[in-house]
Amino acid sequence: MLEITRLEQNAAEYGIQLDSATLAKLDLYTQTLVEWNQKINLTAITEPQDMENKHFIDSLLLANQPEIAGKLVDVGSGAGFPGMVAKVYKPQLQVTLIEPTGKRVRFLEELASQLGLTVEVLKERAEEAARKQWREKFDVATARAVAALPVLCEYCLPLVKVGGWFVAMKGEAAEELAAATAAIEKLGGKFEQQRTFTLPDGSARSLVLIRKTKATPPLYPRNGGTIAKRPL
Repeated sequence: MLEITRLEQNAAEYGIQLDSATLAKLDLYTQTLVEWNQKINLTAITEPQDMENKHFIDSLLLANQPEIAGKLVDVGSGAGFPGMVAKVYKPQLQVTLIEPTGKRVRFLEELASQLGLTVEVLKERAEEAARKQWREKFDVATARAVAALPVLCEYCLPLVKVGGWFVAMKGEAAEELAAATAAIEKLGGKFEQQRTFTLPDGSARSLVLIRKTKATPPLYPRNGGTIAKRPL
């Protein structure tokens, strides 16, 4: 399970204050994840300190940004990182988790119940959700470890309302950011800033902030196969 004091101290190094209720929820999160991970593949990261750094601190760095407010959608949520952690840290957020795999959807629903959180869990592909009632409905979209940035932009930016943010979670991001310039522009976005961090284990992390400045053209998103084969 989590070593609560270590997590609390490490988070404080980044200016992230975790109260006892938040820490208790994150500990219960870990217990539930470890239990379910024995039945279905949710994470390959199972060593407690690695979970603290690569799942929880990583997600909290995103959640702690001032842009993370209002309605947040986490695309390809998997085991709930970062969306569920953001909801634990900022209970006022309205969080939607998009996850196409049924077993993971059931885990996320059970996890939300265990933690006493109200979140929307969609068994959808992001490109399909963006052609339905969720198109341009969110203040913020985020995704972690889903795809390269040019592909990720087409999954996420159509979900963001004009004036909102797409915040991509990456490691070293310079190369991907250069490759995504055309996609960002075509989809109605504008690159604003890259914020870089180093996790307690020395891993590099980047948050790529893209502002939605105009509506995404109706052509986008394309179908999933096309997005993957022919990134913008």
